[in-house]
This record gives sequence, C-alpha cells and structure tokens, in this order.
Amino acid sequence: MTQRYPIHPDRWLALANRSASWQTDEGPVSYTLRTVDCGTLWLQSGRLVPCDPFVTLDRHDNIQIAVPPGRYPVTVTVADVSDEQDGSHEREAYLSLQLSNAASVSWSFLAPLAEGETAPETEPGEFVGVPVDAGTIAFVDADAVARLMPDPAATSWYEHLFDNGDEDSWFALMDDPEHLRAGSANIVLPDARDGENLILAHSGWGDGVYAVVGTYAADGQLTGVHIDLAVVPVNLLPEWD
Repeated sequence: MTQRYPIHPDRWLALANRSASWQTDEGPVSYTLRTVDCGTLWLQSGRLVPCDPFVTLDRHDNIQIAVPPGRYPVTVTVADVSDEQDGSHEREAYLSLQLSNAASVSWSFLAPLAEGETAPETEPGEFVGVPVDAGTIAFVDADAVARLMPDPAATSWYEHLFDNGDEDSWFALMDDPEHLRAGSANIVLPDARDGENLILAHSGWGDGVYAVVGTYAADGQLTGVHIDLAVVPVNLLPEWD
C-alpha cells in the first residue's frame, strides 16, 4: 500500500533517549523519548515480517524484508507526549530491529512485499507501508510462522492464542506491565523448539499504514530496520535539548 510520507531527515528519532522540541502553528511541542529493551528476535530464515499480528499475520503469505539470518535485539522507542512531560501519556514511536552496532548515518524506505510481488514505482516521499487495524505492530520470522503457528482452518488463533483468558495469551502479555512494559511483549511461538518468537508493541496513535525504514552505516551496511509509527511530527525541524 503506497502512502505519502513528508519526512524531514533531521527529525529521525528512533532509538533516542532525549527530549526534542518543535515550533508548530499551534505553538511549541516537546516530547521526551526513551527506549525499552524488548529482548532478542530469532530470525532463523532472515525473512523479517513486519505486521499487525492480530489482523494481517498469515502462515504463508506475509509481507517481508530480507536481512541476514541471526538473533537481533529489538527496541521500542517510547515518546512522552503529555503536556506536562510527566510520563502520564506515552505512545510507542518506533519499533526497531538492530542489525549492527555501527553508527547510522543515512536512511531510506524499505518495501515490505509478499514473495513474488514487485514493488510499485513511488514518488519522492511515498512508501509501501505496513497496514495496522488492531493498534498493534510486530516483527517475526516468516519461516517460524509457517512452521510453528497452528493451521487457522483448524484452530482459531484469536480463541487459542490471542485472547484465551490465560496469563500467557498474547493480549495478556502485551498489557502486562511486569512482562516488558504495558504495551509491548516478547512472545514464544506455539511449538517453538529453539526459542522462535514474535515481538510486538502498540502502534503509536493506533491504526493506519506505517513506513518501514532502513538505516545505514557510512559503508552502506544496513544497521537496522524500523517501523516509524508516526508519533514524532513530520515536516518539522527539531531543536535538540
């Protein structure tokens, strides 16, 4: 799904632990950002699936991004958007898969596509996005989903996994402040034999279509894959505090 994205490169704040301020038509806006460690994602096949796990996750026909196979840390960048900047209103701003410790010096849009699909031509500022309809975004390995998720024709994922009333249901883990934090979860997939997992988080302001962004080192190495949840204002120049 192609979307417009009026981003200014200087406003990229994934993995930031700092405050930033903007001057808007309605007056000054200030956010404080912090990162939350969500553990490690096991990408055995290297086919990274960004998805809404409660709506668009499929056993075999998922959009995906190719990365080197491995185990990688995943981080949620959370923005305090409250007027008082007291932590009373937080929103998830980015979900990030960190592929390298090298410094990131540039970024570009990545096109998550199902196998066999061809990326459409896009204009500057357009991207092929990840649709969200249940206010949640996730990273998971495509091969792990195909091998380990039950057949939805025989088992309702919603009743069996997502909201079955148990403490380890996906909804319960996502809302448990003692798990990672309320709003994020690291979930072992059904029938996992080697820790195959899925990491999810609430999606910014809710439903929408979100950009997948790759960050790069000076030598062109891909350092990370990020889902930008459109919390940080676009088309604005930040002033760092």
